[in-house]
Amino acid sequence: MRILALDTSTQICSTALLSADALITRELLSEQRGHAAHILKMIDAVLSEAGIALADVQALAFGRGPGAFTGVRLAASIAQGLAFAAHLPVVPVSDLRAVAQRALDEEPELAHVLVCQDARMQELYWACFERGADGLAAVLGDEHVSSAGNLSLPQRWRDGVGAAGQGFRIHPELTRRWPFVRVFDELLPRAVEIARLAAPAVASGTTVCPQEALPVYVRDEVARPSRN
Repeated sequence: MRILALDTSTQICSTALLSADALITRELLSEQRGHAAHILKMIDAVLSEAGIALADVQALAFGRGPGAFTGVRLAASIAQGLAFAAHLPVVPVSDLRAVAQRALDEEPELAHVLVCQDARMQELYWACFERGADGLAAVLGDEHVSSAGNLSLPQRWRDGVGAAGQGFRIHPELTRRWPFVRVFDELLPRAVEIARLAAPAVASGTTVCPQEALPVYVRDEVARPSRN
């Protein structure tokens, strides 16, 4: 099984090719974004290194958001275009879940992770995740967008709770609200984790067709009209 994954939802532009015997990645960190100028070249690079063509991939996975509007839309449109061209199924993967997976991989003692990412407009994207029996992050409830004061944890979470995402860097007061085992306030989503999280869906055939590979913004109101 070969899965080609990509993500452009944050400052990290990344792609990964996951197979049974290899993992090939390319990443670019850019505060100026401009991911559209790089992502296709990065995809070509991992395919070339593996010595395969796009048609040799079994599925495409992409970070479907939430994240920067332009970046999330870019990832979805590229995944759709490549999937249509090569007749491939697609797996949209939550960018918050990808951050949770990074935290679980870095700290084996964690059982639960609260992920918070900057949503601008003085709000945060956030969701709660647990470590599944397979070691992969599983979401509890919905993904949210709200002010920092409206975050909450499941009442049954007692021990082994971690905090992940750059939202904690912007709102350090959150780390004083709960007794987190560890805080990962530098983590951003990457294609590596997106590929891993997509693998069970590819194996079970629970993928989507290209036209259903849609971005998820969480916030319905992408831009607020100005009041003059």
